Amino acid sequence: AMMGTALIYDEEMTRYRLLWVDPACKIEVPERLTVSHGALVESGLAARCVSIPVREATDADILLVHSEEYLEAVKKTPYMTLEEKQVIYSQLLVMTGKVRNGMALVRPPGHHSMRSAANGFCVFNNVAIAAQYAKQKYGIKRVLIADWDIHHGQGVQYCFEDDPSVLYFSWHRYEHQKFWPQLRDSDFDSVGKEKGAGFNINVPWNKVGMKNSDYLSIFCHLLLPVAYEFCPDLVLVCAGFDSAIGDPEGEMCATPDIFAHLTHLLMNLAGGKLCAVLEGGYNLTSLAQSVCQTVHTLLGDPPPRPANLDGPCKSALESLQCVRSAHRQYWTCLEHAADLPTCDISTKCIKLAEGGEESTEKRVWPEPQRRITPAVRAAAVLPDGVACPDKCTRFGSSQDLDPLEVNKLKYGAVCGHCPLKIISFIVLKFILLVFAQKACACI
Repeated sequence: AMMGTALIYDEEMTRYRLLWVDPACKIEVPERLTVSHGALVESGLAARCVSIPVREATDADILLVHSEEYLEAVKKTPYMTLEEKQVIYSQLLVMTGKVRNGMALVRPPGHHSMRSAANGFCVFNNVAIAAQYAKQKYGIKRVLIADWDIHHGQGVQYCFEDDPSVLYFSWHRYEHQKFWPQLRDSDFDSVGKEKGAGFNINVPWNKVGMKNSDYLSIFCHLLLPVAYEFCPDLVLVCAGFDSAIGDPEGEMCATPDIFAHLTHLLMNLAGGKLCAVLEGGYNLTSLAQSVCQTVHTLLGDPPPRPANLDGPCKSALESLQCVRSAHRQYWTCLEHAADLPTCDISTKCIKLAEGGEESTEKRVWPEPQRRITPAVRAAAVLPDGVACPDKCTRFGSSQDLDPLEVNKLKYGAVCGHCPLKIISFIVLKFILLVFAQKACACI
């Protein structure tokens, strides 16, 4: 049975800083990882995860996405050290069934790096390498990459734009091509090329200040219908938290708890096989809170009650309508989407602030509600010779389980509340729970 949530973290990734003197680079700092990991430790979430060491990528791994010339150039770069050649390991463990899902806290980010060029703090494209590795190593047929970073991951798009086995979804601050990376290819009508047409979904945010309702509307009315039709075998998340409130790059208003819901919605795909990989996130407070909300959900904790759901704004609805219209010829679930808006898009008249300077406005938001970890909901009478998993209790017989009502599932049956098959486990129903439910033996 699959056991727990993997957490990828290595202090080596905090031991270097960007050497560029460009002031724009001051935000990508080691504290992004130390603060995030510290919050997981302080909240007790790290202790509940399966700690997985980072392994160094082989040249063969990197060449799945990058050119040989680029790899050699990176190797010769002064100050380049091994930690910049490390990639995530969690997707391997998810595919072998050793863990249910995983979160990788890594630096540098990766979704901007291209086949032969570093870009936007990114050296190697971690998620693209993971997708190609999973396809090659495990014969995965379909991979969904969901990118909720505030910047467009053009490196991922260019890697898979003609590949129908990878569905790439990205929402990103765009402002009609005024926001970095300022690419025409980041707009809603870049749908992929040749056989990959329809498998690249760009949702441009054409104004700042998007809220929880805007994010959920895109998930519920676009990403999820297409994702269920696509039916992925693996979900990879470019988990950039610069799309959270307070971030100087994103300037959005979605609160950290929204990522609990986005994660929960994606976990219903691919039998729950999901790996989230840190990309951006530059407000250390909202970054740490958002990481904790994501990991809470990966561990199976119920998401908090959604807050501030007052409906999507006009600009978000316009972007949604544009994307659905551009993709309706490719997806059955969108075939009845409306035509493109006939009027001018409302935000096209918005002008940049004088001098294009960053906003100095400080946003304040309440700390996310404390999420209570549910009590153990399942136990098992294991056959002799079967090792008891860590943090689980072995019972001698079903009589030891009172006051629990014990029900046996047929050998090989599927648990009604998770995708696992029951081999010789006893499924329990806790009669004292408010919501009586059956749960299989993996906790």
